[in-house]
Amino acid sequence: MLRRSSVFAAEVFDRSPTDKELVSQGKALCRDYIHSRLHRAGIGWTKKNYTKENVWLGDELEYLRPNVYRNVARQLNITVASESVVSDAFLAVAADIFSTGVTWGKVVSLYAVAGALAVDCVRHGHPAMVHTIVDCMGEFVRKSLTSWLKKRGGWTDLTKCVVNTDSSFRSHWLVSAACTCGHYMKAVVLYILRE
Repeated sequence: MLRRSSVFAAEVFDRSPTDKELVSQGKALCRDYIHSRLHRAGIGWTKKNYTKENVWLGDELEYLRPNVYRNVARQLNITVASESVVSDAFLAVAADIFSTGVTWGKVVSLYAVAGALAVDCVRHGHPAMVHTIVDCMGEFVRKSLTSWLKKRGGWTDLTKCVVNTDSSFRSHWLVSAACTCGHYMKAVVLYILRE
């Protein structure tokens, strides 16, 4: 009996998150980040109070490179009135950002893009597009990030990475994220030239 319960305990406590859990968590993080971003832009639609834990994604990156993460729709030369245009643009940018591999910096950059695009959508009178962006994030996580996330124990590794107070580690994260800005700008140019 002891052996059976030990195996059960190992399965319960040592199991890695499922793909479905990773996608659900990725979408929830995206939703929270977008709401936080909308709130900071003065156009939030909820009265939720955001703690530091709710807004960790992309804040510093947006602070370091404000022009990169503002007016994303204009940079992509798209109108935000069409769900297919918004989702195609977001997924094209995501694919380009991650074309050379996955890092936490790139993940953070993608969330910053999602937040900035959501701000554009709401400002242009299309707040329903926020749900499209969250769904696109979920689709991208499902197709491109689940195996990478599983190897790192899921999203909790990102929380450790960003909340960590060790300045050398934090600097490494910021350098990685800042380098991703170049990938994002390249994706914007390629998306515009594609048309």
